[in-house]
Amino acid sequence: MISSILTPAVVSVTQIIVAVLLMGLILLQERGSESSGLFGGGDMGGGFYQRRRGFERFVFIATIVLVVVFAGLAVVNLFI
Repeated sequence: MISSILTPAVVSVTQIIVAVLLMGLILLQERGSESSGLFGGGDMGGGFYQRRRGFERFVFIATIVLVVVFAGLAVVNLFI
């Protein structure tokens, strides 16, 4: 049952979708003002620590989850 669902094509397409979502979430994590961090500007690590709240916390946790899913898909892709 599971082997019929996990074909190499399905795993590869899912991995590509997860990779694109992961890139978007990583770009959303920039702490600089406005969107200058997307283009190389922003704070160079000299800022102060601030606790993650709300949407920022959601993006942070979603990034971790997607990294784990991406790594899992890569391992699954090795064995099918």
